[in-house]
Amino acid sequence: MKSSSIPVLRRTLTATAVAGGTAALMLAGISGASAHVGVTPDKTTANSYALLTFGIPHGCEESGTTKVTITLPAELNDAQPTVNPNWTVQKVTEQLAEPKKLADGTSITKRTSKIVYTAKAPLEPELRDALVLSVKLPDVAGKTLYFPTLQNCEVGQTDWSQLPADGQDPHSLKAPAPSVAVTAAAAADGHSAHAASASDTAPETVQAAAVTNDGAEARSWAGLVAGVGGLALGGLAFARSRNNKPVPVPASAPGSAPKD
Repeated sequence: MKSSSIPVLRRTLTATAVAGGTAALMLAGISGASAHVGVTPDKTTANSYALLTFGIPHGCEESGTTKVTITLPAELNDAQPTVNPNWTVQKVTEQLAEPKKLADGTSITKRTSKIVYTAKAPLEPELRDALVLSVKLPDVAGKTLYFPTLQNCEVGQTDWSQLPADGQDPHSLKAPAPSVAVTAAAAADGHSAHAASASDTAPETVQAAAVTNDGAEARSWAGLVAGVGGLALGGLAFARSRNNKPVPVPASAPGSAPKD
């Protein structure tokens, strides 16, 4: 091997090693993140309805998951669980120490405190599933809601209920509780707030509008394609007519004899 090619080979090997190391670290991070029971909200705006998706990772060591119990924070009065064909689900209610007055002026004496999903067949440790709850978020921003979750397995259990201390990174905990931070509404005026409220309380209307818009867009594209196709056909017909036009025969000069 020529001596001039050695530095090039060395740089190539170094770059490959760095890339491989980076990929390994990324995979390790993904693996570590997916090992926890976490929650992903579709929205976090205060006073809005949100869908919370709880990701259920591997079971307790090598044992399949049989039950997942999600405890609702005290700020929530209820949750509507989404049906999952792999699980049965039930609500657990609790009696309040004293009536709780709601924003609409009514009062409640009990609330939904837990949602319990029971697997119809153990969720194998190499698989994961998603459990979805619909909740009404509190009307005050800046609050972090914690959802302690107990994962029961065929053998053993994992209690995802650790809460971080002030200033502590939740990812540093061994079994952190899933959490959602409530954020302020982006709307600054009454019209925007009304539109946001309408989108939260009438999802069917939003969905219908989306379908209508998609149909209009599809029709617009169809019209554009038809127009382009018409222009193309017109050009083809014009070219064809020019090709089929008879060629004029030049008139014979006066006094010349016609050719045989």
